[in-house]
Amino acid sequence: MNRYPVAQSQRRYDAKAIAKYYRNRPWLVIWRAIAIIFSFVGFIFGLKWDEWLKVEPGHVANRRATQLRHIITRLGPTFIKVGQALSTRPDLIRKDFLEELIKLQDQLPPFENAIAHSIIEAQLGRTISEIFSEITPEPIAAASLGQVYRARLHTGEEVAVKVQRPNLLPTITLDLYLMRWAASWLAPWLPLNLGHDLSLIVDEFGIKLFEEIDYINEGRNAEKFAANFQDDPTVKVPAIYWRYTSHNVLTLEWINGFKLTDTERIKAAGLDTDTIIQIGVTSGLRQLLEFGFFHADPHPGNLFATPDGRMAFIDFGMMDQLDQNTKETLVTAVVHLINKDYVDLAKDFVKLGFLTPETDIWPIVPAIETVLGDAIGESVSSFNFKTITDKFSELMYDYPFRVPAKFALIIRSLVTQEGLALSLNPNFKIVEVGYPYVARRLLTGESPEMRRRLIEILFKDGKFQWQRLENMIAIARTDGNFDLLPTAQLGLQYLLSAEGQFLRRQLLLALIEDDRLHTEEVRRLWNLVKDELKPARLFDVALGALNELSTEGVAAILPSVSAFKSNL
Repeated sequence: MNRYPVAQSQRRYDAKAIAKYYRNRPWLVIWRAIAIIFSFVGFIFGLKWDEWLKVEPGHVANRRATQLRHIITRLGPTFIKVGQALSTRPDLIRKDFLEELIKLQDQLPPFENAIAHSIIEAQLGRTISEIFSEITPEPIAAASLGQVYRARLHTGEEVAVKVQRPNLLPTITLDLYLMRWAASWLAPWLPLNLGHDLSLIVDEFGIKLFEEIDYINEGRNAEKFAANFQDDPTVKVPAIYWRYTSHNVLTLEWINGFKLTDTERIKAAGLDTDTIIQIGVTSGLRQLLEFGFFHADPHPGNLFATPDGRMAFIDFGMMDQLDQNTKETLVTAVVHLINKDYVDLAKDFVKLGFLTPETDIWPIVPAIETVLGDAIGESVSSFNFKTITDKFSELMYDYPFRVPAKFALIIRSLVTQEGLALSLNPNFKIVEVGYPYVARRLLTGESPEMRRRLIEILFKDGKFQWQRLENMIAIARTDGNFDLLPTAQLGLQYLLSAEGQFLRRQLLLALIEDDRLHTEEVRRLWNLVKDELKPARLFDVALGALNELSTEGVAAILPSVSAFKSNL
Protein backbone atom coordinates (compact mmCIF):
# COMPACT_ATOMS: atom_id res chain seq x y z
CA MET A 1 0.00 0.00 0.00
CA ASN A 2 1.30 3.49 -0.96
CA ARG A 3 1.97 5.58 2.17
CA TYR A 4 1.85 8.86 0.21
CA PRO A 5 -0.86 8.57 -2.46
CA VAL A 6 -1.24 12.32 -2.92
CA ALA A 7 2.47 13.04 -3.01
CA GLN A 8 3.33 10.27 -5.43
CA SER A 9 0.53 10.85 -7.90
CA GLN A 10 0.51 14.61 -8.49
CA ARG A 11 2.80 16.34 -10.97
CA ARG A 12 1.82 19.90 -10.00
CA TYR A 13 2.02 21.63 -6.62
CA ASP A 14 -1.38 21.81 -4.93
CA ALA A 15 -1.21 23.34 -1.44
CA LYS A 16 -4.82 22.45 -0.60
CA ALA A 17 -4.46 18.77 -1.57
CA ILE A 18 -1.20 18.47 0.39
CA ALA A 19 -2.72 20.17 3.45
CA LYS A 20 -5.79 17.93 3.33
CA TYR A 21 -3.59 14.83 3.18
CA TYR A 22 -1.31 15.77 6.10
CA ARG A 23 -4.06 17.13 8.34
CA ASN A 24 -5.33 13.57 8.52
CA ARG A 25 -1.85 12.25 9.36
CA PRO A 26 -0.64 14.44 12.24
CA TRP A 27 1.89 11.84 13.40
CA LEU A 28 3.93 12.33 10.21
CA VAL A 29 3.87 16.11 10.64
CA ILE A 30 4.79 16.04 14.33
CA TRP A 31 7.65 13.59 13.85
CA ARG A 32 9.15 15.63 10.98
CA ALA A 33 8.78 18.91 12.89
CA ILE A 34 10.53 17.43 15.92
CA ALA A 35 13.38 16.16 13.73
CA ILE A 36 13.87 19.62 12.16
CA ILE A 37 13.69 21.54 15.43
CA PHE A 38 15.92 19.10 17.30
CA SER A 39 18.57 19.24 14.55
CA PHE A 40 18.91 23.04 14.60
CA VAL A 41 18.48 23.44 18.36
CA GLY A 42 21.44 21.11 18.87
CA PHE A 43 23.54 23.09 16.39
CA ILE A 44 22.67 26.48 17.94
CA PHE A 45 23.35 25.13 21.43
CA GLY A 46 26.77 23.95 20.20
CA LEU A 47 27.61 27.45 18.89
CA LYS A 48 26.54 29.04 22.17
CA TRP A 49 28.51 26.47 24.14
CA ASP A 50 31.65 27.31 22.18
CA GLU A 51 30.98 31.01 22.77
CA TRP A 52 30.45 30.46 26.52
CA LEU A 53 33.70 28.49 26.80
CA LYS A 54 35.41 31.23 24.75
CA VAL A 55 36.77 28.65 22.37
CA GLU A 56 38.81 30.21 19.57
CA PRO A 57 36.82 30.05 16.26
CA GLY A 58 39.75 28.51 14.43
CA HIS A 59 39.73 25.47 16.71
CA VAL A 60 36.11 24.52 16.09
CA ALA A 61 35.33 26.16 12.76
CA ASN A 62 35.63 23.07 10.60
CA ARG A 63 33.76 20.91 13.09
CA ARG A 64 30.75 23.27 13.37
CA ALA A 65 30.66 23.98 9.63
CA THR A 66 30.74 20.26 8.86
CA GLN A 67 28.02 19.69 11.47
CA LEU A 68 25.78 22.24 9.74
CA ARG A 69 26.34 20.63 6.32
CA HIS A 70 25.49 17.20 7.73
CA ILE A 71 22.29 18.57 9.32
CA ILE A 72 21.15 20.16 6.05
CA THR A 73 22.05 17.01 4.09
CA ARG A 74 20.20 14.79 6.54
CA LEU A 75 17.08 16.99 6.42
CA GLY A 76 16.87 16.49 2.66
CA PRO A 77 16.26 18.35 -0.62
CA THR A 78 14.17 21.28 0.65
CA PHE A 79 16.83 22.33 3.14
CA ILE A 80 19.64 21.57 0.72
CA LYS A 81 18.10 24.14 -1.66
CA VAL A 82 18.33 26.75 1.10
CA GLY A 83 21.94 25.76 1.81
CA GLN A 84 22.82 26.04 -1.88
CA ALA A 85 21.47 29.61 -1.98
CA LEU A 86 23.53 30.56 1.09
CA SER A 87 26.65 29.00 -0.42
CA THR A 88 26.73 31.73 -3.09
CA ARG A 89 26.97 34.59 -0.59
CA PRO A 90 30.60 35.10 0.54
CA ASP A 91 29.55 38.50 1.89
CA LEU A 92 26.99 36.86 4.22
CA ILE A 93 28.51 33.54 5.28
CA ARG A 94 31.75 33.06 7.19
CA LYS A 95 34.47 31.52 5.04
CA ASP A 96 34.69 28.25 7.01
CA PHE A 97 30.93 27.69 6.75
CA LEU A 98 30.92 28.78 3.10
CA GLU A 99 33.48 26.13 2.18
CA GLU A 100 31.24 23.44 3.64
CA LEU A 101 27.99 24.76 2.16
CA ILE A 102 29.57 24.85 -1.30
CA LYS A 103 29.78 21.05 -1.07
CA LEU A 104 25.96 20.99 -1.14
CA GLN A 105 26.06 21.97 -4.80
CA ASP A 106 27.33 18.65 -6.12
CA GLN A 107 29.06 16.74 -3.31
CA LEU A 108 26.05 15.18 -1.64
CA PRO A 109 25.85 11.49 -0.74
CA PRO A 110 24.69 9.46 -3.75
CA PHE A 111 22.11 6.71 -3.60
CA GLU A 112 22.86 3.14 -4.67
CA ASN A 113 23.88 2.47 -8.28
CA ALA A 114 21.57 -0.54 -8.47
CA ILE A 115 18.59 1.69 -7.66
CA ALA A 116 19.70 4.35 -10.16
CA HIS A 117 20.16 1.76 -12.93
CA SER A 118 16.76 0.22 -12.22
CA ILE A 119 15.14 3.68 -12.46
CA ILE A 120 16.85 4.30 -15.84
CA GLU A 121 15.79 0.93 -17.22
CA ALA A 122 12.21 1.21 -15.92
CA GLN A 123 11.79 4.77 -17.24
CA LEU A 124 13.39 4.20 -20.67
CA GLY A 125 12.21 0.62 -21.22
CA ARG A 126 15.67 -0.73 -22.15
CA THR A 127 18.69 -2.16 -20.38
CA ILE A 128 21.69 0.01 -19.54
CA SER A 129 23.84 -1.77 -22.14
CA GLU A 130 21.19 -1.22 -24.83
CA ILE A 131 21.12 2.52 -24.13
CA PHE A 132 24.82 3.34 -23.50
CA SER A 133 28.06 1.99 -24.91
CA GLU A 134 29.73 3.06 -21.64
CA ILE A 135 28.74 4.68 -18.37
CA THR A 136 30.76 5.66 -15.29
CA PRO A 137 30.65 2.96 -12.58
CA GLU A 138 29.80 5.60 -9.96
CA PRO A 139 27.94 8.93 -10.23
CA ILE A 140 30.25 11.86 -10.93
CA ALA A 141 28.02 14.24 -8.94
CA ALA A 142 25.12 13.97 -6.53
CA ALA A 143 22.77 16.90 -6.02
CA SER A 144 19.69 17.59 -3.95
CA LEU A 145 17.21 16.04 -6.37
CA GLY A 146 19.27 13.48 -8.25
CA GLN A 147 22.68 12.24 -9.30
CA VAL A 148 24.59 12.43 -12.57
CA TYR A 149 26.52 9.82 -14.58
CA ARG A 150 28.83 10.46 -17.50
CA ALA A 151 28.04 8.15 -20.40
CA ARG A 152 28.40 7.62 -24.13
CA LEU A 153 25.61 6.70 -26.52
CA HIS A 154 26.07 3.96 -29.10
CA THR A 155 26.04 6.73 -31.72
CA GLY A 156 29.18 8.23 -30.11
CA GLU A 157 27.85 11.33 -28.35
CA GLU A 158 29.13 11.98 -24.83
CA VAL A 159 26.23 12.70 -22.48
CA ALA A 160 25.29 13.46 -18.88
CA VAL A 161 22.58 11.22 -17.46
CA LYS A 162 20.61 12.70 -14.55
CA VAL A 163 18.63 10.24 -12.43
CA GLN A 164 16.12 11.43 -9.85
CA ARG A 165 16.34 10.27 -6.25
CA PRO A 166 13.71 7.69 -5.30
CA ASN A 167 10.73 8.66 -3.09
CA LEU A 168 11.52 12.36 -3.49
CA LEU A 169 7.99 13.76 -3.43
CA PRO A 170 6.94 12.56 0.05
CA THR A 171 9.77 14.47 1.76
CA ILE A 172 9.25 17.60 -0.34
CA THR A 173 5.48 17.75 0.20
CA LEU A 174 5.82 17.28 3.96
CA ASP A 175 8.47 20.01 4.23
CA LEU A 176 6.39 22.39 2.11
CA TYR A 177 3.36 21.71 4.30
CA LEU A 178 5.39 22.52 7.43
CA MET A 179 6.92 25.64 5.83
CA ARG A 180 3.50 26.91 4.79
CA TRP A 181 2.04 26.22 8.22
CA ALA A 182 4.96 28.00 9.89
CA ALA A 183 4.63 30.94 7.45
CA SER A 184 0.95 31.43 8.30
CA TRP A 185 1.68 31.46 12.05
CA LEU A 186 4.94 33.42 12.00
CA ALA A 187 4.08 36.17 9.50
CA PRO A 188 2.16 38.39 11.98
CA TRP A 189 5.07 38.19 14.43
CA LEU A 190 7.79 39.07 11.97
CA PRO A 191 9.12 42.64 11.90
CA LEU A 192 8.56 42.82 8.13
CA ASN A 193 5.14 43.70 6.72
CA LEU A 194 4.85 40.57 4.60
CA GLY A 195 1.46 39.44 5.95
CA HIS A 196 -0.22 36.66 4.00
CA ASP A 197 2.33 37.05 1.18
CA LEU A 198 4.78 34.92 3.15
CA SER A 199 2.56 31.91 2.44
CA LEU A 200 2.42 32.93 -1.21
CA ILE A 201 6.21 32.94 -1.31
CA VAL A 202 6.22 29.36 0.04
CA ASP A 203 3.64 28.44 -2.62
CA GLU A 204 5.81 29.99 -5.35
CA PHE A 205 8.77 27.97 -4.08
CA GLY A 206 6.59 24.83 -4.02
CA ILE A 207 5.41 25.37 -7.59
CA LYS A 208 8.98 25.75 -8.81
CA LEU A 209 10.21 22.76 -6.81
CA PHE A 210 7.51 20.54 -8.34
CA GLU A 211 8.46 21.79 -11.80
CA GLU A 212 12.11 21.05 -11.04
CA ILE A 213 11.46 17.38 -10.28
CA ASP A 214 9.78 16.86 -13.65
CA TYR A 215 12.65 16.25 -16.08
CA ILE A 216 10.36 16.51 -19.13
CA ASN A 217 9.60 20.07 -18.04
CA GLU A 218 13.31 20.73 -17.50
CA GLY A 219 14.14 19.57 -21.03
CA ARG A 220 11.53 21.90 -22.52
CA ASN A 221 12.90 24.77 -20.44
CA ALA A 222 16.43 24.08 -21.70
CA GLU A 223 15.31 24.23 -25.33
CA LYS A 224 13.37 27.46 -24.75
CA PHE A 225 16.40 28.99 -23.01
CA ALA A 226 18.68 27.91 -25.88
CA ALA A 227 16.31 29.46 -28.45
CA ASN A 228 16.43 32.78 -26.58
CA PHE A 229 20.24 32.83 -26.69
CA GLN A 230 20.71 31.39 -30.17
CA ASP A 231 22.16 34.73 -31.36
CA ASP A 232 24.60 34.97 -28.43
CA PRO A 233 27.93 33.17 -29.05
CA THR A 234 29.01 33.69 -25.41
CA VAL A 235 26.27 31.45 -23.95
CA LYS A 236 26.24 27.64 -24.18
CA VAL A 237 23.20 25.44 -23.48
CA PRO A 238 23.45 21.61 -23.66
CA ALA A 239 21.30 19.76 -26.18
CA ILE A 240 18.59 17.41 -24.86
CA TYR A 241 18.39 13.77 -26.06
CA TRP A 242 14.63 13.21 -25.92
CA ARG A 243 14.84 9.56 -26.92
CA TYR A 244 16.61 8.89 -23.60
CA THR A 245 14.59 11.27 -21.38
CA SER A 246 11.54 10.75 -19.15
CA HIS A 247 9.95 12.33 -16.06
CA ASN A 248 12.69 10.86 -13.83
CA VAL A 249 15.65 10.49 -16.22
CA LEU A 250 17.25 13.31 -18.24
CA THR A 251 19.95 12.75 -20.88
CA LEU A 252 21.74 15.83 -22.17
CA GLU A 253 24.93 16.90 -23.89
CA TRP A 254 28.06 16.66 -21.74
CA ILE A 255 29.62 20.07 -20.93
CA ASN A 256 33.35 20.45 -20.28
CA GLY A 257 34.03 23.50 -18.13
CA PHE A 258 35.17 25.04 -14.87
CA LYS A 259 33.01 26.03 -11.92
CA LEU A 260 32.77 29.78 -11.52
CA THR A 261 34.15 29.45 -7.99
CA ASP A 262 37.29 27.70 -9.29
CA THR A 263 39.18 30.91 -10.07
CA GLU A 264 42.59 29.21 -10.21
CA ARG A 265 41.57 26.82 -13.00
CA ILE A 266 39.75 29.61 -14.85
CA LYS A 267 42.86 31.79 -14.81
CA ALA A 268 45.12 28.81 -15.65
CA ALA A 269 42.98 28.26 -18.76
CA GLY A 270 43.80 31.81 -19.86
CA LEU A 271 40.28 33.10 -19.24
CA ASP A 272 39.65 36.62 -17.96
CA THR A 273 37.47 36.59 -14.84
CA ASP A 274 36.03 40.07 -15.50
CA THR A 275 34.93 38.94 -18.98
CA ILE A 276 33.26 35.88 -17.47
CA ILE A 277 31.49 38.15 -14.96
CA GLN A 278 30.28 40.44 -17.74
CA ILE A 279 28.90 37.49 -19.74
CA GLY A 280 27.12 36.15 -16.65
CA VAL A 281 25.58 39.46 -15.59
CA THR A 282 24.59 40.50 -19.12
CA SER A 283 23.00 37.11 -19.81
CA GLY A 284 21.17 37.38 -16.48
CA LEU A 285 19.85 40.82 -17.37
CA ARG A 286 18.76 39.60 -20.81
CA GLN A 287 16.83 36.80 -19.12
CA LEU A 288 14.98 39.22 -16.83
CA LEU A 289 14.56 42.32 -18.96
CA GLU A 290 14.56 41.05 -22.55
CA PHE A 291 13.14 37.52 -22.63
CA GLY A 292 11.33 37.49 -19.28
CA PHE A 293 12.29 33.80 -18.96
CA PHE A 294 14.98 33.42 -16.33
CA HIS A 295 17.09 30.80 -14.55
CA ALA A 296 15.96 30.96 -10.91
CA ASP A 297 18.68 28.70 -9.47
CA PRO A 298 22.05 30.01 -10.77
CA HIS A 299 24.32 28.50 -8.09
CA PRO A 300 27.93 27.51 -8.98
CA GLY A 301 26.97 23.90 -9.64
CA ASN A 302 24.76 25.09 -12.51
CA LEU A 303 27.11 27.56 -14.21
CA PHE A 304 30.44 26.82 -15.90
CA ALA A 305 33.11 28.73 -17.78
CA THR A 306 34.02 26.72 -20.86
CA PRO A 307 37.62 26.53 -22.16
CA ASP A 308 36.65 28.69 -25.16
CA GLY A 309 35.41 31.51 -22.89
CA ARG A 310 31.67 30.90 -22.99
CA MET A 311 29.25 30.69 -20.07
CA ALA A 312 27.48 27.33 -19.92
CA PHE A 313 24.13 26.99 -18.15
CA ILE A 314 22.78 23.64 -16.95
CA ASP A 315 19.88 22.50 -14.73
CA PHE A 316 16.79 24.26 -16.06
CA GLY A 317 14.34 22.82 -13.55
CA MET A 318 13.69 26.05 -11.66
CA MET A 319 12.70 28.74 -14.17
CA ASP A 320 10.14 31.55 -14.18
CA GLN A 321 8.43 33.86 -16.68
CA LEU A 322 7.80 37.62 -16.50
CA ASP A 323 5.15 39.44 -18.52
CA GLN A 324 6.02 42.29 -20.89
CA ASN A 325 4.79 45.06 -18.60
CA THR A 326 6.88 43.78 -15.67
CA LYS A 327 10.00 43.66 -17.85
CA GLU A 328 9.48 47.24 -19.01
CA THR A 329 8.77 48.48 -15.48
CA LEU A 330 11.93 46.83 -14.16
CA VAL A 331 13.98 48.60 -16.84
CA THR A 332 12.57 52.00 -15.95
CA ALA A 333 12.84 51.29 -12.19
CA VAL A 334 16.59 50.73 -12.59
CA VAL A 335 16.91 54.06 -14.42
CA HIS A 336 14.77 55.88 -11.84
CA LEU A 337 16.88 54.40 -9.05
CA ILE A 338 20.18 55.46 -10.58
CA ASN A 339 18.80 58.91 -11.53
CA LYS A 340 17.43 59.25 -7.96
CA ASP A 341 13.89 59.92 -9.23
CA TYR A 342 12.24 58.64 -6.06
CA VAL A 343 8.68 59.71 -6.86
CA ASP A 344 8.77 57.77 -10.13
CA LEU A 345 10.49 54.88 -8.33
CA ALA A 346 7.64 54.76 -5.78
CA LYS A 347 5.18 54.57 -8.70
CA ASP A 348 7.25 51.70 -10.12
CA PHE A 349 6.91 49.87 -6.79
CA VAL A 350 3.13 50.18 -7.12
CA LYS A 351 3.20 48.83 -10.70
CA LEU A 352 5.41 45.90 -9.63
CA GLY A 353 3.17 45.01 -6.67
CA PHE A 354 5.49 46.01 -3.81
CA LEU A 355 2.87 48.63 -2.83
CA THR A 356 -0.89 48.35 -3.32
CA PRO A 357 -2.57 50.78 -5.75
CA GLU A 358 -4.43 52.38 -2.80
CA THR A 359 -1.17 53.29 -1.01
CA ASP A 360 -0.46 57.00 -0.57
CA ILE A 361 3.13 57.14 -1.85
CA TRP A 362 3.92 60.71 -0.78
CA PRO A 363 4.78 59.90 2.86
CA ILE A 364 6.91 56.99 1.59
CA VAL A 365 8.99 58.93 -0.96
CA PRO A 366 11.24 60.67 1.63
CA ALA A 367 11.93 57.31 3.28
CA ILE A 368 12.84 55.74 -0.08
CA GLU A 369 15.14 58.68 -0.77
CA THR A 370 16.83 58.39 2.64
CA VAL A 371 17.38 54.63 2.54
CA LEU A 372 18.13 54.01 -1.14
CA GLY A 373 19.98 57.30 -1.57
CA ASP A 374 22.42 56.24 1.13
CA ALA A 375 22.72 52.78 -0.43
CA ILE A 376 23.69 54.14 -3.84
CA GLY A 377 26.13 56.63 -2.33
CA GLU A 378 27.89 59.41 -4.14
CA SER A 379 28.42 57.51 -7.41
CA VAL A 380 26.91 54.73 -9.47
CA SER A 381 30.02 52.61 -8.96
CA SER A 382 29.37 52.30 -5.21
CA PHE A 383 26.06 50.47 -5.83
CA ASN A 384 25.69 46.78 -5.10
CA PHE A 385 22.52 44.73 -5.10
CA LYS A 386 23.11 43.15 -1.69
CA THR A 387 23.33 46.61 -0.11
CA ILE A 388 20.11 47.66 -1.84
CA THR A 389 18.19 44.59 -0.61
CA ASP A 390 19.45 45.11 2.93
CA LYS A 391 18.56 48.80 2.91
CA PHE A 392 15.21 48.16 1.26
CA SER A 393 14.28 45.71 4.04
CA GLU A 394 14.55 48.63 6.47
CA LEU A 395 11.59 50.29 4.74
CA MET A 396 9.41 47.26 5.42
CA TYR A 397 9.46 47.86 9.16
CA ASP A 398 7.49 51.10 8.95
CA TYR A 399 5.79 51.16 5.57
CA PRO A 400 3.29 48.85 3.82
CA PHE A 401 5.78 47.22 1.46
CA ARG A 402 5.32 43.56 0.60
CA VAL A 403 7.31 41.10 -1.49
CA PRO A 404 5.21 39.73 -4.39
CA ALA A 405 5.62 35.96 -4.58
CA LYS A 406 7.15 36.07 -8.07
CA PHE A 407 9.79 38.56 -6.96
CA ALA A 408 11.11 36.21 -4.29
CA LEU A 409 12.68 34.14 -7.09
CA ILE A 410 13.90 37.23 -8.97
CA ILE A 411 15.60 38.61 -5.86
CA ARG A 412 17.13 35.20 -5.13
CA SER A 413 18.42 34.95 -8.70
CA LEU A 414 19.94 38.46 -8.68
CA VAL A 415 21.53 38.09 -5.24
CA THR A 416 22.94 34.69 -6.20
CA GLN A 417 24.42 35.99 -9.46
CA GLU A 418 26.00 38.91 -7.67
CA GLY A 419 27.42 36.48 -5.09
CA LEU A 420 29.00 34.43 -7.88
CA ALA A 421 30.49 37.56 -9.42
CA LEU A 422 31.91 38.57 -6.02
CA SER A 423 33.60 35.19 -5.71
CA LEU A 424 35.47 35.93 -8.98
CA ASN A 425 36.11 39.60 -8.20
CA PRO A 426 35.49 40.91 -4.66
CA ASN A 427 35.40 44.49 -5.99
CA PHE A 428 32.72 43.76 -8.58
CA LYS A 429 29.75 46.17 -8.82
CA ILE A 430 26.76 44.76 -10.67
CA VAL A 431 25.62 48.19 -11.83
CA GLU A 432 28.85 48.74 -13.78
CA VAL A 433 27.58 46.09 -16.20
CA GLY A 434 23.87 46.37 -15.51
CA TYR A 435 23.15 50.04 -15.99
CA PRO A 436 25.04 50.38 -19.31
CA TYR A 437 23.00 47.41 -20.56
CA VAL A 438 19.72 49.05 -19.45
CA ALA A 439 20.74 52.41 -20.97
CA ARG A 440 21.71 50.71 -24.24
CA ARG A 441 18.38 48.89 -24.42
CA LEU A 442 16.45 52.08 -23.86
CA LEU A 443 18.49 54.08 -26.37
CA THR A 444 18.22 51.45 -29.10
CA GLY A 445 14.45 51.30 -28.55
CA GLU A 446 14.02 47.95 -30.28
CA SER A 447 10.28 47.79 -29.50
CA PRO A 448 7.44 50.35 -29.31
CA GLU A 449 7.17 49.64 -25.57
CA MET A 450 10.85 50.42 -24.95
CA ARG A 451 10.61 53.61 -27.03
CA ARG A 452 7.60 54.66 -24.94
CA ARG A 453 9.59 54.03 -21.74
CA LEU A 454 12.49 56.11 -23.07
CA ILE A 455 10.13 59.02 -23.79
CA GLU A 456 8.71 58.74 -20.26
CA ILE A 457 12.22 58.97 -18.83
CA LEU A 458 13.40 61.85 -21.04
CA PHE A 459 10.34 64.02 -20.34
CA LYS A 460 9.34 65.06 -16.84
CA ASP A 461 6.45 67.43 -16.15
CA GLY A 462 6.34 68.17 -19.87
CA LYS A 463 9.98 69.29 -20.01
CA PHE A 464 12.80 67.57 -21.83
CA GLN A 465 15.51 66.30 -19.44
CA TRP A 466 18.75 67.12 -21.25
CA GLN A 467 20.92 65.87 -18.38
CA ARG A 468 19.23 62.45 -18.38
CA LEU A 469 19.91 61.95 -22.08
CA GLU A 470 23.51 63.05 -21.59
CA ASN A 471 23.96 60.68 -18.64
CA MET A 472 22.38 57.74 -20.47
CA ILE A 473 24.60 58.17 -23.53
CA ALA A 474 27.72 58.51 -21.38
CA ILE A 475 26.89 55.40 -19.35
CA ALA A 476 25.78 53.33 -22.36
CA ARG A 477 29.13 54.02 -24.01
CA THR A 478 30.89 52.25 -21.12
CA ASP A 479 29.34 49.04 -22.49
CA GLY A 480 31.76 47.58 -25.04
CA ASN A 481 28.80 46.26 -27.09
CA PHE A 482 27.28 49.73 -27.54
CA ASP A 483 27.79 51.45 -30.89
CA LEU A 484 26.30 54.94 -31.09
CA LEU A 485 25.88 54.99 -34.88
CA PRO A 486 23.29 52.19 -35.24
CA THR A 487 21.47 53.71 -32.27
CA ALA A 488 21.51 57.11 -33.96
CA GLN A 489 20.15 55.53 -37.13
CA LEU A 490 17.32 53.84 -35.23
CA GLY A 491 16.58 57.12 -33.44
CA LEU A 492 16.51 59.08 -36.68
CA GLN A 493 14.21 56.52 -38.33
CA TYR A 494 11.91 56.75 -35.32
CA LEU A 495 11.87 60.57 -35.40
CA LEU A 496 10.97 60.51 -39.11
CA SER A 497 8.18 57.96 -38.65
CA ALA A 498 4.51 58.59 -37.88
CA GLU A 499 5.06 56.99 -34.45
CA GLY A 500 7.68 59.65 -33.64
CA GLN A 501 5.39 62.63 -34.24
CA PHE A 502 4.99 63.42 -30.52
CA LEU A 503 8.73 63.18 -29.88
CA ARG A 504 9.51 65.44 -32.88
CA ARG A 505 7.21 68.12 -31.55
CA GLN A 506 8.54 67.84 -27.98
CA LEU A 507 12.18 68.00 -29.09
CA LEU A 508 11.52 71.09 -31.20
CA LEU A 509 9.76 72.73 -28.25
CA ALA A 510 12.58 71.66 -25.92
CA LEU A 511 15.06 73.65 -28.00
CA ILE A 512 13.18 76.89 -27.25
CA GLU A 513 12.00 75.98 -23.74
CA ASP A 514 11.91 78.80 -21.13
CA ASP A 515 12.07 81.38 -23.95
CA ARG A 516 15.65 80.64 -24.86
CA LEU A 517 17.54 78.50 -27.35
CA HIS A 518 19.15 75.57 -25.51
CA THR A 519 22.37 75.76 -27.48
CA GLU A 520 24.53 74.98 -24.44
CA GLU A 521 22.77 71.61 -23.86
CA VAL A 522 23.07 70.76 -27.56
CA ARG A 523 26.75 71.70 -27.51
CA ARG A 524 27.42 69.40 -24.52
CA LEU A 525 25.68 66.52 -26.27
CA TRP A 526 27.68 67.15 -29.44
CA ASN A 527 30.98 67.18 -27.51
CA LEU A 528 29.97 63.87 -25.95
CA VAL A 529 29.33 62.08 -29.25
CA LYS A 530 31.33 63.95 -31.90
CA ASP A 531 34.30 61.54 -31.85
CA GLU A 532 32.01 58.70 -32.95
CA LEU A 533 29.92 60.72 -35.39
CA LYS A 534 32.48 61.20 -38.17
CA PRO A 535 31.07 62.98 -41.24
CA ALA A 536 31.26 59.92 -43.53
CA ARG A 537 29.57 57.64 -41.01
CA LEU A 538 27.01 60.33 -40.17
CA PHE A 539 26.12 60.65 -43.86
CA ASP A 540 25.66 56.87 -44.10
CA VAL A 541 23.36 56.93 -41.07
CA ALA A 542 21.24 59.75 -42.47
CA LEU A 543 21.05 58.05 -45.88
CA GLY A 544 20.03 54.76 -44.25
CA ALA A 545 17.29 56.47 -42.27
CA LEU A 546 15.98 58.27 -45.36
CA ASN A 547 15.92 55.01 -47.32
CA GLU A 548 13.53 53.64 -44.69
CA LEU A 549 11.30 56.72 -44.90
CA SER A 550 8.10 56.30 -46.92
CA THR A 551 6.02 59.00 -48.60
CA GLU A 552 3.58 58.72 -45.71
CA GLY A 553 6.48 59.30 -43.32
CA VAL A 554 7.44 62.53 -45.08
CA ALA A 555 3.83 63.69 -44.86
CA ALA A 556 3.78 62.89 -41.13
CA ILE A 557 6.76 65.20 -40.51
CA LEU A 558 5.13 68.27 -42.01
CA PRO A 559 2.58 68.91 -39.19
CA SER A 560 5.41 68.98 -36.64
CA VAL A 561 7.38 71.52 -38.70
CA SER A 562 4.30 73.66 -39.14
CA ALA A 563 3.55 73.51 -35.41
CA PHE A 564 7.13 74.48 -34.63
CA LYS A 565 6.94 77.52 -36.93
CA SER A 566 3.67 78.63 -35.34
CA ASN A 567 5.30 78.49 -31.88
CA LEU A 568 8.08 80.74 -33.17
